Amino acid sequence: MKSRFAVCVVVILLIGSLPAGIAGAGGFSSVPDTSGASEPAVATATSGGSSAMADEDDVLHQRTELRHRPDRPGEFEVETTFEMPAPMRGLEVDLHDDAAVVALEGFEATEAGTYRWDEATAEPTIRYAMPADRTGTVRHDHGDRDGYTFVDTGEWGVVQVPSVGLSLRTPKSVTLGIEKTVTVDGEGTAGSNIAFFGPVEEYERTVDGRTIRLVVPEAADLHEAPDDILAELAAASERLAVGSSSAETFVVAAPTDVDWGPRGVQYGDADAWVAADAELETAANVWLHEYVHARQGFANGETTTDARWLVEAQAEYYAALLGYERGSIRFSEFSDHLERGERSPYADGTLDDPATWEDGDTDYVKGPLVYGEIDRRLRLATDGDRTLEDVFRQLNAREDPVSEADFLRALEDAGGAGVRTVAERYVRTPETPDTWSRWEHGDAFDRPSATVEYGLGSEPVAVAGQAWERWDSSELAAVDTGSSADTAGGDVMAVPAGESVSVPVAMANVDDRAGTADATLEANGDIVALEQRSLEAGESATTRLSWTPTEPGVYDVRIGGDRLTVFVRSSPSLTVTDLRVDPDSVDPGETVTATATIAAGGDLPAAGTLPFQTANGIETGNPVALAPGETGTTAVELTFDDDGRYEVTAGDRTATVTVAGGISKVVSTIDSMPGFGGAVGIVALAVALAIGSIGRRR
Repeated sequence: MKSRFAVCVVVILLIGSLPAGIAGAGGFSSVPDTSGASEPAVATATSGGSSAMADEDDVLHQRTELRHRPDRPGEFEVETTFEMPAPMRGLEVDLHDDAAVVALEGFEATEAGTYRWDEATAEPTIRYAMPADRTGTVRHDHGDRDGYTFVDTGEWGVVQVPSVGLSLRTPKSVTLGIEKTVTVDGEGTAGSNIAFFGPVEEYERTVDGRTIRLVVPEAADLHEAPDDILAELAAASERLAVGSSSAETFVVAAPTDVDWGPRGVQYGDADAWVAADAELETAANVWLHEYVHARQGFANGETTTDARWLVEAQAEYYAALLGYERGSIRFSEFSDHLERGERSPYADGTLDDPATWEDGDTDYVKGPLVYGEIDRRLRLATDGDRTLEDVFRQLNAREDPVSEADFLRALEDAGGAGVRTVAERYVRTPETPDTWSRWEHGDAFDRPSATVEYGLGSEPVAVAGQAWERWDSSELAAVDTGSSADTAGGDVMAVPAGESVSVPVAMANVDDRAGTADATLEANGDIVALEQRSLEAGESATTRLSWTPTEPGVYDVRIGGDRLTVFVRSSPSLTVTDLRVDPDSVDPGETVTATATIAAGGDLPAAGTLPFQTANGIETGNPVALAPGETGTTAVELTFDDDGRYEVTAGDRTATVTVAGGISKVVSTIDSMPGFGGAVGIVALAVALAIGSIGRRR
């Protein structure tokens, strides 16, 4: 009997001396594995961090400053600084091949030719020199002309903002956005993709919340008045309802005392330069040509070879058509401009096969004639209900590179097989249409179309299938968004990155004839969802358009004339102020609820799906959104199959749950009793068990 009692005491002492979270064979540690897939979702700032590296920051800020070097014409300097958010675990930067690094702070060169962040410097910086002078082909440029596309004379310069490749490493449950800003150190100014060095005057025009910036250098002899140029571009902005309208269009009037190749270049999303002596009252309107390029969102993803002709054909056609409709040119000038496409060598080429073009400008000359004839046939076939702008809009809604098949399919959807057949004849063969007459133009282009209105519906916006809260913009008027997004005139929302956002849309045909509604959902100018629906006169309808934002940032979302400012955030924007597990002691296999109290940690709205980490992995709560200063809760249910004490972590808060069955449960119970912790409890249990054993043996 004594020997049995001794064995019992030894076993209980062994159990009591095991580390927290381990309960005999088969148990597992409460400390999460912080490498690889189970890395914590939210971590403290890296060493060397500053107040800018707040836990709620889920955006990598990339600040680029350009410096003119008049003593070294043809070269300029770039300094790019990165403001690291707390969740950042690694960053590699890949510079342009022409970059010559001058200095590094917080970066080290790799054997692959990239530059790796040292993970200690809060705001690492790379400084490097770039060649300014460029010749040859640039997207949206006459590639066969000799001369500069970008240049620095020493006195002034029009240069490309260098592109930088970024490779980010973050915990798997964290998504980061990237916010880029570009400035010029000294005299000059910059858009996102083009910069000018030297003294300038700037002029602006706002159209429906979007800004057109015209930069006029002191060195430029501008042919037209700045207000007239802005008026022409603003009219084009209102007229072209094709989507892909950036928050800012940046246009430089380039001085003409150098040997330019093209008369203008559009580069990046919505930046361009145009020769300062370019005229407005001409069919070959370079100002409008480059502006149309800025609206070709589909061309940013490039096109397949058989659709390449569309890019320049559209720009040249709409530049002339918009000028004619605005009264800047006569119909004879419009007609003469298109008629050039009937002549050799342009007429001899097949548009979808650039190898057949005897002249490299075939897409500029024959292209607009063919594009215009297809537009005319489409208008006639649909009694004015559909135009090639509707096809243009559909192409802009695509994410993949546009092909000839995409164009023809969209054309057939809009106007039927007959219109597609016309397009195939003029695009796939050398056959060339005749330019139409003034009477034929009026017959096709002056047909009225039904007026169909659409906007935000009355149903709630849904996120991940849940009705979602919207705030009136006046409630957040004091919020500094840190973005150019204008919150005036629309509601404000915060949504988690990676979750589906379903927006209600109301459509109404307010005309006395049938027509087609083109409902689009735009985010920062890009069409992210589109639906076409035929409506009878006076008919109304509703639908929902969905969008899944993947990167944190501030988005201007538009549905017709209605607007929403959407803050897309991820889990680091949520500050966890408390964490509780209920109940805190269960049998193996029973469920507990972990509840986190969360707040919008900064001055911006917060949103996310908060990760709860345990030794079993990560569970995420329901999506949640909070206004600045607001608090809320999110919860998950957790189950543990083995005995042990388990830590549950959310943000920087931790709670413990005890899972115990049989003897382990008795140990846990006694351990929690006042006065019976640690060794005292173990001895008491041993004595109790021994007495019980003796009693039974009597």
